[in-house]
Amino acid sequence: MTVTGQDTDARRAHRALDDGRSAVRLRAALAVGTAPDPRYVAALVERCAVEPEFFVRDMLTWALTRHPVSVTLPALLREVRSERAQARSQALHTLSKIGDRRAWPAITPRLLADPDDEVARSAWRAAVLLVPEGEEAALATTLAARLGRGGRETRLSLSRALVTLGEAAEPALRDAATAPDPGVRAHALATHRLLHDPEAGFESAVEEAKRVVALGGGAGRAAGSGSGRLPGDASQHGGQ
Repeated sequence: MTVTGQDTDARRAHRALDDGRSAVRLRAALAVGTAPDPRYVAALVERCAVEPEFFVRDMLTWALTRHPVSVTLPALLREVRSERAQARSQALHTLSKIGDRRAWPAITPRLLADPDDEVARSAWRAAVLLVPEGEEAALATTLAARLGRGGRETRLSLSRALVTLGEAAEPALRDAATAPDPGVRAHALATHRLLHDPEAGFESAVEEAKRVVALGGGAGRAAGSGSGRLPGDASQHGGQ
């Protein structure tokens, strides 16, 4: 194919990615991912920042993962500093899918505490996948500082991130379970239960944690037990 022909294809792909019809944008992202070309990376990243449809964004991310990391990584690292929340969120999501730990320095405390819940959730998911060996406990402490934040989906995302860190999250969760804020204590206790009982449902864990907090329970009562149970719980917990 001639250079002119390649340029024409690139312009056509760019137009399709900006088309007003979501089905056209979806097909364009699929085509670009099927036949990767570094010239498409900038357009894919730009579209991620504004694409309103989840299923199209998912295809855009897939298309980016099909391109060389040497091309996508610099573009995504710039995007996590964008002023647009969706741009940050999608860039973080894509970095978690690529899984290259060279992106770790970009997962800053500022992103982990981003005021936009979707950005924060994406940062938490990326962080636990990209964290270097030996830094899991420090990350758990940073994440535990966010316990009690937001609504159900945000709290569930944070719990999942902490559970992904495994035993490294234990000290941070025990500390958070003694926090003055009852919402923080309950979230910490619910996450602690999920860490030791993966089959427990989140809603069940939260309700049990609220009961324990209401009765004045805290992680200190279980600190030496090694049972992995919630403080004050004498029963065996089954799955939800």
